[in-house]
Amino acid sequence: MTIRDFFDRAAREHAGRTAQRTLEGGEARDKTYAELRGEVLRLASAARARGIAPGACNVALVLENCPEWPVIYLGLVCMGVTAVPIDPKLKPRELAYILKASGAAAAFCGAKQAEAIAGMAGDLPALKLCVTVGEAGAGAAAGAGLETVTLADFLAGAGEAPGFDGLPKPTEETVASLIYTSGTTGVPKGVILTHGNFAADTEAAVVPVHFCKEDNFLAVLPFFHTYSFTGNVLLPLCQGGCVSFIRSIRTIGEDMKALKPTILMAVPLLAEKIYAKVEKGVKANPLARLLVALGLGRLVGRQVVKSLGGALRFIAVGGAPADARVIRGLCRLGIATLEGYGLTECAPLVCYPTLEHYTVGTVGKVLPCMDFKLADPDDTGAGELCVRGPNVMTGYYNDPEATAAAFDGDGYLRTGDLARLDAEGNVVICGRRKAMIVNREGKNIYPEEIEQLVNRSPLVAESLALGYKVGDETGERVGLIVQADDEACVKSGQPKSRWDALVSRELERICKLGLAAYKIPRKIVVRHLPFELTSTMKVRRVKYDGALDEK
Repeated sequence: MTIRDFFDRAAREHAGRTAQRTLEGGEARDKTYAELRGEVLRLASAARARGIAPGACNVALVLENCPEWPVIYLGLVCMGVTAVPIDPKLKPRELAYILKASGAAAAFCGAKQAEAIAGMAGDLPALKLCVTVGEAGAGAAAGAGLETVTLADFLAGAGEAPGFDGLPKPTEETVASLIYTSGTTGVPKGVILTHGNFAADTEAAVVPVHFCKEDNFLAVLPFFHTYSFTGNVLLPLCQGGCVSFIRSIRTIGEDMKALKPTILMAVPLLAEKIYAKVEKGVKANPLARLLVALGLGRLVGRQVVKSLGGALRFIAVGGAPADARVIRGLCRLGIATLEGYGLTECAPLVCYPTLEHYTVGTVGKVLPCMDFKLADPDDTGAGELCVRGPNVMTGYYNDPEATAAAFDGDGYLRTGDLARLDAEGNVVICGRRKAMIVNREGKNIYPEEIEQLVNRSPLVAESLALGYKVGDETGERVGLIVQADDEACVKSGQPKSRWDALVSRELERICKLGLAAYKIPRKIVVRHLPFELTSTMKVRRVKYDGALDEK
């Protein structure tokens, strides 16, 4: 199967069903699969008229989520062209790196990104065309051999749109996307993902949660990330379902009532905010508190779901480690919430639980289409999770050394994550191999365990646990850098000069109560500026390596 096969099948079998739903003037507007098919074919025709063809060039998408995003992507990949989805919030230096490394010859972007590209056009000799989406601004990025047109002008050159039979046909081996990693541990690398990779992963994802054509996926997370792309673009296509677009993250609650989604793909931060809102409502309602205390939280959950549009049946959490307390709390309220595990190199899903059998704190079992092993397990059974299967990348773009290092001698991808199995065979993710702290006694300490504990404190906005060196000592000591929640510090009534001491004392207390002695941080540094984060809201660890070392 290919992405084009998914789309072609959906357009034929579900022509009259809703493919996209947006809000205009507070009212939902639906676009059918037949209409979407027409837009995709027109885009493909316009691209071909511009000389954009399979093997001839890669094309970047530097866009916020919008209805045009899937149209542009599908128009390109359904005729075998490779797309390069890029985070539109990247700094110009980061954007330039990816555009140059990917060899992008054309870019679809917003007016703001087009302006940034204009300033770097002289350093991007391969980039010849910039198409602005959503806002007028042709000519805004002209110069240095770069032509800029609006999407409307680009489409005007389409001529008569052909049917799918009139377009080059991709195979399972055709590269669909180059996805550049977020760079949490170093320079971004271009992950090569084929049509076959995405198709295998999408088909495997359908089974655990019984996704179906009646499902309506709420697009909150950005499409340039494989988690949201596979979950909110490919899964609906595979089943003939719908994807709904919120107006902004600030209007998500209001938008859900109008859009009536059944599925929400969330990162832990979003799940935490939803749970915090629900928990606040429960605490304010004596009857709700009683029902939860009696184990009848599902009755409360029904009212919560009703307030969110009445249709939500499932929340998928991924992209970063989740707090088991949040997952357990949502499930107790009858809001089915599952945590999975994946990585960009696997398109991205690797492990997922089923609705019928889920153990909170695990990420379910490895997908049936994959083989796996735990390499070099320690005395707790935790080893590096290594996987192989049809959804695993073919390698890193123009980087044979990194590609060779990513796989072992048996063809297994080294995920870099440490995991163990529970008694039922569910995978428990312990942490990143590179982030793991090894102390002087040789004990393995997972920073994620410490971070999840301290992040529960209302005085903490974000935290980073890391190992640090002292002189010539062997092994590492456990350190902790925290971003204080200044609002909570104000509420404490303490003067600003004492906030750091207040936070440190609170974290020392929490860690002594919740951690084994050898895991307790021996150094705590309090800061009041945000950490540098990746697009999935994870701290960019590489930026803080060695920050606590003592010579």
